[in-house]
This record gives sequence, C-alpha cells and structure tokens, in this order.
Amino acid sequence: MGFNSFTFILVFLPILLLGWYALNRFEKHTVADIFLILMSLYFYYSFGAMFLVILLVSIAVNYGLSMLLEHWHQPKLIKIVGVLFNLALLFYFKYLGFFIDNVNALTGAALTAKEILMPIGISFFTFGQISFIVDRANGEAPHYPFLKYVMYTVYFPKLIQGPIAFHKEMIDQFNDASLRKYDSDRFAKGLMSFIIGLSKKVILADTLAGAVNYGFKYTYYLDTLTVIVVMLAYTFQIYLDFSGYCDMANGVSMMLGYELPVNFNSPYKASSAKELWQRWHMTLSRFFIKYVYIPLGGSRKGKLRTVINVLIVFVLSGLWHGAGWTYICWGLMQGLLVVWDDIGIVAVRSDDDGKKKKYLLREKPLITIPRALGNALTFFMFVVSLVFFRSQDLAYAMGMFRRLFFWTYPGFLYRTAANLEIAENYVFRQLFSQLGMQFDNQIYLVTIIIYIAISAFVMTRKNTQEIVKKAEFNKKTVLGLAVLFVWSFISLSNVSTFIYFQF
Repeated sequence: MGFNSFTFILVFLPILLLGWYALNRFEKHTVADIFLILMSLYFYYSFGAMFLVILLVSIAVNYGLSMLLEHWHQPKLIKIVGVLFNLALLFYFKYLGFFIDNVNALTGAALTAKEILMPIGISFFTFGQISFIVDRANGEAPHYPFLKYVMYTVYFPKLIQGPIAFHKEMIDQFNDASLRKYDSDRFAKGLMSFIIGLSKKVILADTLAGAVNYGFKYTYYLDTLTVIVVMLAYTFQIYLDFSGYCDMANGVSMMLGYELPVNFNSPYKASSAKELWQRWHMTLSRFFIKYVYIPLGGSRKGKLRTVINVLIVFVLSGLWHGAGWTYICWGLMQGLLVVWDDIGIVAVRSDDDGKKKKYLLREKPLITIPRALGNALTFFMFVVSLVFFRSQDLAYAMGMFRRLFFWTYPGFLYRTAANLEIAENYVFRQLFSQLGMQFDNQIYLVTIIIYIAISAFVMTRKNTQEIVKKAEFNKKTVLGLAVLFVWSFISLSNVSTFIYFQF
C-alpha cells in the first residue's frame, strides 16, 4: 500500500486523519499517539509481515541500548555496539549476497546463501536509529519516552523512503500540543503538496518509466540517439519519482500537523556538483557529513585527507543506494566531481562567495564561467553518471557509454518510444486510423519528446516547497488542483513502485 494507491487515498488516509484529529480534539494525546503508531505499523505491515518483525526488533534493540545508558555509563561501548548492530542488520539483508558473489569471484569458492528479501526502507529507518544511538552516546539526545521513540521511528510518512529525519526535529514536534490542533491553512497546503507529488509520480515519472525500462533492458540494441533519449528520460524520471514521494510524504505529514525536513531543493538548477549535493537528497548528505565526514577529520587534516574523506563519503553514499559495483562507480564519479569543484580550477562566475572561498589547490579559481554554462555542465555530468546508477551491471553501463560516445544508427528509437503507451495516445491513433492514416510511430515519438520537454520545464520552475509556501487558495488554484488530482487519480491503475523503495 503505497501513497499512490486507491487503498491509501480512499481508505487509509481518511481513517487516519479522522481518528487523529478526533482523539486530539478531546485531548486524548497518548491514545492519539498509540493510534498513529498502530496505523504506521499497519502501513508497513502491508508490505510484508516479516518486514514488520524486523522493524520491531530493530526498535527494541536500539531503545534497549538507550535504556542501558541510563543505568550503565559506558557510552563508547554502547555506541560501538549500537552502530555495529544496525550496520550488521543492514549488511545481512542488503549486502550479504553482494559480498558472497564477490568472494566467489575473487577466490573461486562456491559459497551460497539463501535468497534474502530486503525489508522496504531498511536503509532509511536504520540510518535514523544510528543517528539516535550515536547522539545518545555522545550526550546529545535524551532517553525519550518509549512511545515517542517508537512514534519517531515508525512515523509512516518518512518510514519507507525518507527523508532521514533526526530524532530531535520530529520528537520536538510530537511534544508540541499546539500542532495537534486542526489548522485549515496547514491542512490545505499539505493536501496541495500531496497532489503535486502524486501528479509528478503517476502522470510524469511512471509514463517515462516505460521507455526507461525498455531502453536499459535492451541496451545492446540501442543507437546513439535512442541512448540520449533514454538517459534524459531516466534523469527526469528518478527526480520526479523521488521528489514526488517526498512531496506526498510531507503533504501527509502537514495534514497531520507536522513538517518533515526538506529533501530536495531544485537540484537540477545547480551550477556545480557540490551545489547539486547541497540540493539533492539533502537529509542523506547531512547524515554522512555529521556521522562520517566530520568524524574522519573533515577538512581539518590537510588537503589529501580532505580529498580522501570526500571520496569515502561518496563511495558509501553509492553503496547506501544499492549493493552493486554500478552504485559504487556512480558514487565515486560524484565524489570526483565534488573534489574537482574543491580544487578550484573552474568556478561559476555568479557564485557570491567565489572570491572569498579558499580552494584545495588555489586561493582563487583559475577560470570563471557563466552560471548558465555551469548549470549545463553539471546537468550533463549528472545525466552521464546515472548510466551507472540505472544499468543492470558494469557491462551494460559500458555498452550504454559506447553507444553514447561512438555514433551508431539506426536503432530502437520508435520501439523505445512506443513503451510510453498512455490512454491519451489511444484517441489519436484511433482518429488517424479512421482517416486511413497510420502515424503510430510518429505519435509515440512526439509523446516522449513532449514528456521530456514538460519534465524539463517543471525542473526550471519553482519547486513544491516554494509553491506551497506562497499558495493562495482562490478559485483558480482550487480548480487547478482538482483537475490535477482527478487526472492523477485516473492514472493510478498504471502506477509502478517508487524507485527508492529498493534502497
């Protein structure tokens, strides 16, 4: 039961909101918390009963370690045990198969492991609990009441696909009684955010997914032009899919009275790789900065160490996204691009602090370029890096690169575009058929071009946070949202799972 399902929209969400506000209206705050926890657990249970068991075990162990700190003051030991437990849980369910495959490849052994089904969202709730146990051992977090800690961990809007919210920023809100009161403006803005996110997912991302899935499945048959189209389609699909989920998650949370941390801030407007990672998956970036980069020494231990620390963080970020060499290569490529920015050979002219900033090798940049050029180069390099991210393995990735940089023609452009089969196309195909004309291929090609163009246009406009913040709910806005919701709702029958569910 995802956010983009009939069950969630027509049954789960109305029951949740009615129960939550009714209980809080009569100041039954503890009962309301238990109700929200149970609804969140049911939401997670809908993906698999065993997943719920694993989540509950994780909560029990981490809370038990926090409780142990109250009676046995050994913070360093408890921090080590807590981090190792969480990483071991993540390793077993997410990385064991990858590890065994590589051991077999290196040693010629024939080790086997039974197929392990990875719990949805394990990377998100595990990192959230690591942040808590580390802060708890460092004296930066109290021993929260059990219900508040469970509520923070299982809070369903962030549970399966983030953002990675820190304990304090959520539990402080849970403790604020004023946020439990129904606020029509906040509720309306939450609903608006949910509708915008839903439309990103089901109207744009899921439509582009058809061509993307086909292109990356039949990589070896593609020509250069088709590769370019597929890469662009995936670049927009992954953003619209993930940011769409975050918009929906924050929308649902706002309807409940709470705000999740911002995870995206128009990343495709970035003019450097470093700026992109200050805008893309922001809560993951801050987690690695606080719990990996700074403990490794950050930029305090010399230039070489700074470079190594940056690369470590990005390789780990790649691994966090998936157990495969393609993800490691993607992370390493992003890390190298960030290091290139830090070196100071090239800087964006419009960067306000460009003259004040000290680079790794230079006091001032050697070359300055217009921001528009920085935007184009950053976007291009990110598009190229996503070939690693999406390909089945390194062989497929190399095949995609060969077809991108060494011109081939003809190929599968029409066949690839035909996978954007949408209901709207049926009307045009029937119309031309009645007129005795067959323009199916041309219709498909125009469709994929239009969807890529619309996606690119959306990327250049205000993001959802900016739109919602300044929203005025006049007749025009309400009508636009109604049309968008109805269109999205009709499209729900064709939806796919969210990309980041697998992480």
